[in-house]
Amino acid sequence: MAAHRFKIGERVIFHSPRTATAPSVFTVLRLMPAEGQDLTYRIKSTEVGIERIAKERELSSLHEEQT
Repeated sequence: MAAHRFKIGERVIFHSPRTATAPSVFTVLRLMPAEGQDLTYRIKSTEVGIERIAKERELSSLHEEQT
């Protein structure tokens, strides 16, 4: 079984595949079980406090985005 790439408390960039909105900063709240081949996370927006479930492929490291 693959390990989660991001850790609890880590800030990540969420890239929504369903909307044309700009990527947003979220904090990882919980590591969730895989959905099919995709590892999933419970994340919370740092801007508006909205929580959601995201697939790992929808996330990137905040550090990677800044470099």
